[in-house]
Amino acid sequence: MEYRKLYNGVMMPQLGYGVYQISKEECERCVLDALSVGYRHIDTAQSYFNEEEVGKAIKKSSIPREEIFLTTKVWIDHYGYEKCKKSIEESLKKLQTNYIDLVLLHQPFNDYYGAWKALEELYKEGKIRAIGISNFYPDRMVDLCSFANIKPMINQVETHPHNQQIEAQAWMEKYGVQIEGWAPFGEGRGGLFTNPTIEKIAKKHNKTIAQVILRWQLQRGIIVIPKSTHKDRMEENFNVFDFYLDEEDMKIMASLDKKESSFFSHTDPNMVEWFVKMIEERRKK
Repeated sequence: MEYRKLYNGVMMPQLGYGVYQISKEECERCVLDALSVGYRHIDTAQSYFNEEEVGKAIKKSSIPREEIFLTTKVWIDHYGYEKCKKSIEESLKKLQTNYIDLVLLHQPFNDYYGAWKALEELYKEGKIRAIGISNFYPDRMVDLCSFANIKPMINQVETHPHNQQIEAQAWMEKYGVQIEGWAPFGEGRGGLFTNPTIEKIAKKHNKTIAQVILRWQLQRGIIVIPKSTHKDRMEENFNVFDFYLDEEDMKIMASLDKKESSFFSHTDPNMVEWFVKMIEERRKK
């Protein structure tokens, strides 16, 4: 395993296992499979509704808690100082742990400053080992870095060959914030899993397209959290530490950048309204 050292000294496994869109029914089994393969970094979120299953799997695995790097994210509706603190106490219970390795603010909306103050306090108390943000564009990240008491240690953003986040990564490096990529395969959109350019590199190294995509991100210093519900795919994604892309390979991968999201833009007011509507619908349930 390769690691990235956060600016506060915490060592974070560079390859993790994400549980986004994994159902409650499958999540416990999937996390147990991932841990058996060798993953020691698990990424969940309050809005995934599977924190309890992640916690059960970690307990059932019998792997010492200190050997597992556990991430969760605070949902928008839990922003604000008091609500954020309360939500993290709930996450601690669901995850069956007395500390969380990394807590992120999931989206750049609502009272994220109030929520960040809560994270800062819980970090100082030792209930959280590292704090960060997710989906914050460079302007919002610079704002928080400039005015918060403690800068974010991580910014988790959509990162894959069609959206490489070159400029965003440069801003993160300027402020000492580690980049972490969600959707490292772009969920296969835009034909990534059949891309002939990546396939050529894969054949050169006797690897799969997925493995080349992960290796490319690891060499860029990006923390990645691929997801699969199939154990053989988990093993494939984990087997990326025995080869290296050369300079020409990296240049070819860089040429694939479309510099746009494969999903949506957080600066689009229509998407902000979509998030608000989703929050209102969840409150009614």
